[in-house]
Formats: sequence, structure tokens, C-alpha cells
Amino acid sequence: VLEREAPGGQAGTSSKIENYLGFPTGLSGQELAGRAQIQAQKFGATLALPMSVRSIRGTEPPYELEVDACAPVTARSVVIASGATYRTLDVEGYERFEGAGIYYAATAIEAGLCEGEEVVVVGGGNSAGQAAVYLSRRAKHVHVLVRGDGLADSMSDYLLKRIEASRDITLHCHTEVVGLEGGETLESMTWENNQTGEQEERPVRHLFSMIGAVPNTGWVKGSVLTDEKGFVCTGVDVVEEGRWPLEERRPSTFETSLPGVYAVGDVRAGNVKRVASAVGEGSVCVQAVHRVVAQMREEASDHAG
Repeated sequence: VLEREAPGGQAGTSSKIENYLGFPTGLSGQELAGRAQIQAQKFGATLALPMSVRSIRGTEPPYELEVDACAPVTARSVVIASGATYRTLDVEGYERFEGAGIYYAATAIEAGLCEGEEVVVVGGGNSAGQAAVYLSRRAKHVHVLVRGDGLADSMSDYLLKRIEASRDITLHCHTEVVGLEGGETLESMTWENNQTGEQEERPVRHLFSMIGAVPNTGWVKGSVLTDEKGFVCTGVDVVEEGRWPLEERRPSTFETSLPGVYAVGDVRAGNVKRVASAVGEGSVCVQAVHRVVAQMREEASDHAG
């Protein structure tokens, strides 16, 4: 397993995951990622981190992965599970306050920093809803900012009801952050109603940006087929685009335009963006990997014979 940062991806930074099978009371993303790492090592997986992959070379197995600071890694099969990277707000000074008042995860660490203070959560998806509910237990007040009419079209009903029922959470519709101020850390921010133009400045020192992500596929562009947004195409989509090179068989469900190279989780086009889905895709994909590797061994044996 070649990992640039830490195992778990976006799921690993979730404050609480409540829709994962077998955990009716929920568990933190950090806990889930930690357990997964221990379990993978138990079954013999080797984790190399931090290890950044720059590109994948070849049009058929074995493939060569170009990595930072060491010799290329040769692989008979590759599973692309590089996930996505967080979107940022187009506000002056944003980068200066990343990690110094602007966060992409609402874990116990961030919640501790916000104890007794007002916080802002930007976004209308489930991640934003989970963050708002979790932070409201420790923060003085949580302001949820969305550019649209509301949350009904983008958030699960159970989270929406919790937000509506909470006196510690205020939803601001048609609202965007337009200003950030501070020294070494964020000290205040200004938001604006995008319909009326009315602005409000508040001494809020904690901003949680939950506005989605873009696929982390820069390292595979040009090597495998991706859609218009950069997500990796697999299975039927590859065939329909006329990018499957083999005549003797069709690609499996999670196979990319390179035979023996697969994509699972948030990086894959059509993924439903759920932890359980990513785990399930990975489990199914491993069976296909075993078949491809076994076939390659048989061909090598026949050639040697």
C-alpha cells in the first residue's frame, strides 16, 4: 500500500460515521481508519508512507509506478484508491489560514479548539451536516452557510432534522464567505447574502470548509480513461468509450482502461461517496486482482515450459 499522507482518506477525518454497518452508535473516522490499518497489517499488507506516486507506466502488465525518493515499483496489478482532495473557498487570504483557523475535518482535536466559541461550517452535504451536529455539542454556536435555498436536496434527512431541531445551529441560506481577517491565525470573517448583498462581520476564529472534493487523479491522467471531471472510468464505461484493448475478455466492474488496473472508492466515476461502498468495492476488486495475477503466473509458466 503506497500512501502519500495517512490511511483512511476523507473517511479517516470524519468526526462521526453513523451509517456504517455494524456500528449502530457510530464511530469516528480516525478510529475506523486505525482499525483498518491494524487489520490490513494482520493479513500481511505492507504500508509504505509517506510515499507519493507520480505516474503509472505501461499499457499492459507488469506496470511500473514512478514514486518519490526511491526506485520505481513494479506491479502485476494496481488498485487506484487515491480518493479526492478538498475544494477550497475563493477568498483572499484563504491559504494563509489553512490549519490556522480553517479546517477540513471535524474531529475531537478540532472540536477541542472550538470549545465555547462560535464556528462556521460551509457546505450543504452530509459531511457538513455531521460536522455541524458534532461541533454543536462543544461550540458556543454553529453557523451553517450554504449558497443555495437550503439543505433538503443535498443532505440526508436524519441530519437535516437534527440541524433544524438544534437551538445551537443556525442555517444561513444564500450566504457565502467573502472576507477573512487575522494575524498568524484567523480572527474574524465576513459573510454575504448573495441575493441581497447584505454583509455581516463576526469574530469567528474557526471555519470548517465542507464543500466537496475533486478526484486525486493528476498522476494517472493520460494513462487511464477519466471522465470530464477527472474521475476514473471503469467497466462498461470503458467499453462504451472504445478504450478497452483486449478482445479475449471484457473488463471487470472496477477495471480501468488498462488491463489489471482497477479503481475503487471516491476516485472512481459513479461512486456513491459512502464508506461502506468504498470498502465493498475494494473487497470485490481484490477477487479480480487474484484472477489476473493467477492468469499471469500461468502464462509465465507456459512460456517457461
